[in-house]
Amino acid sequence: MNSQFTPTPSGRSTPINFKDFVNDAMKQFKNEHESEAHQIFREQAGHKARGGLVPQTTNPDEETVPGIEHPGSTGVIYCSDRAMANGFSYASSHEWSNLGQGAPEVGDIPGAPPRLTSIPLPTDSLEYAPTTGVKDLREAVAHLYNTTYRQGKRSQYTYENVCIVPGGRAGLSRIAAVVGDVYCSYQIPDYTAYDQMLGAFKRLVPVPTSLEAESKYRLDLDQLRKDIRIQGLEVVLMSNPRNPTGQVVRGEELKELVQLSRESGTTLILDEFYSWYIYPENEAEFGQSVSSAEYIDDVNDDSVVIVDGLTKNWRLPGFRVCWVLGPKNLITALSQSGSFLDGGANHPLQLAAIPLLEPEHVHAEKVALQKHFKHKRDHVLKRLARLGLKVSVPPQATFYIWLNLEHLPAPLNNGLTFFEELLKEKCIGVPGIFFDINPSHRRNLFSSPCHHFIRLSFGPPIEALDMGVDAIARVLKRAKKEGMHAFGHSYKKSLDGSGDHV
Repeated sequence: MNSQFTPTPSGRSTPINFKDFVNDAMKQFKNEHESEAHQIFREQAGHKARGGLVPQTTNPDEETVPGIEHPGSTGVIYCSDRAMANGFSYASSHEWSNLGQGAPEVGDIPGAPPRLTSIPLPTDSLEYAPTTGVKDLREAVAHLYNTTYRQGKRSQYTYENVCIVPGGRAGLSRIAAVVGDVYCSYQIPDYTAYDQMLGAFKRLVPVPTSLEAESKYRLDLDQLRKDIRIQGLEVVLMSNPRNPTGQVVRGEELKELVQLSRESGTTLILDEFYSWYIYPENEAEFGQSVSSAEYIDDVNDDSVVIVDGLTKNWRLPGFRVCWVLGPKNLITALSQSGSFLDGGANHPLQLAAIPLLEPEHVHAEKVALQKHFKHKRDHVLKRLARLGLKVSVPPQATFYIWLNLEHLPAPLNNGLTFFEELLKEKCIGVPGIFFDINPSHRRNLFSSPCHHFIRLSFGPPIEALDMGVDAIARVLKRAKKEGMHAFGHSYKKSLDGSGDHV
């Protein structure tokens, strides 16, 4: 199918072979009340709009247990719930393409070391592990960072700079729990869980900055420098490489960011979970990775906090073994917050992780991962381009494609509606609005800078990726054949059909 979409003189794009009648057929949604997909989103507990000068913090229609308030679901959870309403189950997952997947494929890939198939369970490992993690694993993490990023530097990481945590969100939550009353800068778009974290930990006052496609979602360091000085920012939170845009701050720009943190006394929290997902053009550059650890002067004086783990880079999301790297004083604070937040990471899996951090093993994993995922990225981008869906800012890192739908005719030109139409074709994506970090839920969804986007993952195996692009092609083919009146309605709200259609 080759349904190309090209711009009309007005600048809006429609399929070239039915643009003469599409204006008569399509319904121009302008606000949430006119869109079934948006109403379904708002009906989810925790997703109600909170308007007014003093936003309503509790919705009496959804909060029936005194004192309990829904924080709102992350993008992946919402999308999974909606997929299940449309017939998805883990037993039938092979019939679906999950392009909303926030995890990489976990099986064998060409050139990578063999996957773990069993782990030992020594009796000692059946005890609780320390809340900061097993010392041998902490030492292995410190050694890996020193070997990879800090050779020849005076200041070196030790196990006292490492806290093992049961997942990246647990690490971020531990950090947020020990941060005082501060202004916290974050960017839009960014990782969906930041929304819930910034909303749950009230001592963090969120201060947003919008990243623009015109500048390829580049962080404006001059503007950040002004914001730190004028607004009194004390914490800057960001993912690097960036989820969902697939861009990365590296080299001199990353060095300048770390230097800005040092000079301004601002704490820099960097979510570096995609640090291996870098796609060089030069064969000799495979095996390199990116981390702020390379530019830190003193590991105990510089207020740079790194969060990473086995989830993405080692392709082991089920391990739930991750770490926070930072000054010693931070690690002791995280030990205390971990004692009441999560209790620590799985003890046997911490022990199993130690040999996986050997530098030689890591290098082999990096090279195989980068070659394999680069091939998948290029494959999906080419197939999307053949459908007329050119990605204006292609991913340089991560395993996500940030697809702008704005050139499609309404209502397919927004992420929520496009997502619902993909569900009918047994394909899952993540609507862009989930990456609009909006803790107070004040913004009308149609006003969101992420409204016209959908995030597609090339984390799954290539066969699943082809199934997903085939599903996208069917949506576009249906648009060509039936016109826009066929879209934007008749969405299932539950698997049994109860309460269907808004």
